Amino acid sequence: QKTVESDIVTFNAAISACEKGGEWEKAVRLFSAMVRNEVVRSTVTYNATISACEKGRQCETALQFFSVMVQSKVEANTITFSAAISACEKVGEWAKALQFICDMFRSHVEIDAITFCAAISACENGKKWEKALQLFNVMTQNKGESNL
Repeated sequence: QKTVESDIVTFNAAISACEKGGEWEKAVRLFSAMVRNEVVRSTVTYNATISACEKGRQCETALQFFSVMVQSKVEANTITFSAAISACEKVGEWAKALQFICDMFRSHVEIDAITFCAAISACENGKKWEKALQLFNVMTQNKGESNL
């Protein structure tokens, strides 16, 4: 009987399935299994895990995974930042959301409409309409720098 070796591709597929199925705890367990089995974690791995936590309303956990990703020197992309900003939005962490937007500008990571809208919503939830309006203006002017 043949066995299939668990590798980054199979783990990423399983974590993504957990994310889509709303099973954030299982996604985190799979991530932990990757660490235990010394399977390399990629941007895709972190994106799926962060998104699973964010969708499961485990926003602090999502932000912790983002921090681990940065410490591990795994490159964050638009999807990574969007998931982290969405986590901030859910818990009213408007300042963190703005910091992520600034980090994206500094890192030259593309900021799409979804990312801007999540950050604007975080400001709205934090009763920071002025910041929300600033973000809207940056988004519509498509500036290459941030004045946040």
